[in-house]
Order: sequence, then C-alpha cells, then structure tokens
Amino acid sequence: MDTKTLKNKIIALKKEKNAVLLAHYYQDPVIQEIADFVGDSLGLSIEASKVEAGIILFAGVRFMAETAKIINPTKKVILPDINAGCSLADSCPEDAFQEFINAHPNHVVITYINCSAAIKAYSDVVCTSSNALEVVASIPLETPIIFAPDKNLGNYINQKTGRNMVLWDGSCVVHEAFSLDKLIAVYKQHPDAVIIAHPESEMTILENASYIGSTAGMIHFVKNNKNTKFIVATEAGILYKMQQEVPDKILIPAPAIENNSCACSECSYMKLNTLQKVYTCLVSESPEIVVPEILQKKALIPIQRMLALSKK
Repeated sequence: MDTKTLKNKIIALKKEKNAVLLAHYYQDPVIQEIADFVGDSLGLSIEASKVEAGIILFAGVRFMAETAKIINPTKKVILPDINAGCSLADSCPEDAFQEFINAHPNHVVITYINCSAAIKAYSDVVCTSSNALEVVASIPLETPIIFAPDKNLGNYINQKTGRNMVLWDGSCVVHEAFSLDKLIAVYKQHPDAVIIAHPESEMTILENASYIGSTAGMIHFVKNNKNTKFIVATEAGILYKMQQEVPDKILIPAPAIENNSCACSECSYMKLNTLQKVYTCLVSESPEIVVPEILQKKALIPIQRMLALSKK
C-alpha cells in the first residue's frame, strides 16, 4: 500500500473508530502529518488527559503510552510497536530503584517522565524536561531529593539550582551519542550558527550550547530568535516540526559519534513505529497498553502533582 493510501485509510479509521492519534516530535514525519496532536512529553501528557475519544493511538515509545493510560485509564491506549521502548527507562529497573530509595531515606523522589509506570509509582512527583526546574524549585531547599533516571538532566538541574540531588545513574543513548569534537568541527564550518541542546545531553555538549531546553522549548526558541542558522543537539526527528515553524531558517543536526544512517543522532526505538504499523494497530486495536489498577492509581498521584505545578 502506498503512503498516500495508508494515510487516507488511517484518517478514515480514526473517524470510524473514534480514535485520536498522539505523536511525539521524534516520530517519522509521515506519522506527524496525520497526528491529531504532536508534542513533547509534557504536551502529550496534558493532551492525553483531555482526550474524550474512546481510543488513544500513541505514536511514541512505551513509557509515553503507559503515561497516557495512567492519566486517562478509561480509554483504550494502543501502541504501533510494543517493542518501542526507551534506553533511559530501561536503565532504571524496579527492584534496583527500590533498593536505591531505601538507601536514601527521607528523600523526596522526583522522576523524569522517561521511566516505567512502576518507577513512577515510587515517586513523589514526576517531571519532564519542560518543567524539571520548576518541579525541583517547588521542593524546599532543606529537603533532600532523589532524581531519576537521567543523570545528565539531574546534573544540569543541580548546576542551575545549586541543589545537590542524589542522582540515579541512567542516561539516554541518543543524547549521549553526540560528539563534542564533531560538534565543534560543524560549528567551525558555521560560526554564525547558534547551538541549542536538550538537557539530556552530556555536560560537555551543554557547556557549548547557547540555549538548553525541551523539544518544545527548542522549537519556541528557534521560532523567536533573530538568528537564521541553528545547530540542533537532540533527536533528529524534531527537525521536521521545527522546519515547519521556521521555513526560512537553516537547521543543522548535531553530529553523532557514529551513525550509519545519517549525520545525526536518531532513536531506534522511536523509529520502530511506521505508518504501516500505525494502520495495522488501528485495524486490530492492538498492541494494547494495560496498567494494573493499583499501579495506575499510585503512578497517577505524582503525575497529577506535575500537571498541577505546570498549570500555575
């Protein structure tokens, strides 16, 4: 089936089945084109909470679909490829994290949304890269904090706030794949470019960035900055939506240490979702994301705290 036919069939099926397609910025452009909403983790969480349709088709990775199910448990949540996981979420297994918490009693537990439902259930509050600084600032200075699972984001927050959060040793392979040497080489070729980076990147990359922020934040920055050329250090999927917002600006993907498919860093998990899988998923209404009720209720509390802070 050709791309145009697939897209038309998906659009028709969404209407027929009363389904909403939510997609992350890192998804393939052909999926973003037919999504009802495209956003970062915070935007997608807020949107998932408002869905009234019976089915949420989540084009992203598993922890994102789980979050949608936790927030809106009466809806059927389906994911195009059940193997679309996350290296960061996988770096924080439940048993080990429970031991980590036990080793640091009386700490407030803040978890980055890129983690499993089980890890969220151990948390006092969840955050995204869009609101991490705001969430941490809501905790009194004298209160010790555990931050998990992303050590790079945690280090960035510690540096920005002067906090000394205890960090779980996890990271995102996509954002750790950027090469500082190659980044500097690209910058030398484009000295008029502004380097922007996601806070999941290593500190050596962040130290060379003029702007650090979430995917949505990066798009907003590029859109409102007077400069016309940017080197973008995050997953390359963001370039599609970003270029739509700034068609007259030049966007250069930050180079990865090693990538055989492009001169950038791509998430292999995100790319498991294809247009064909979106169609097949909607036809069969599977794979379905199931979160046990007890776990769902526990994990919902820290997410609701995050959403409440984001509304202030």
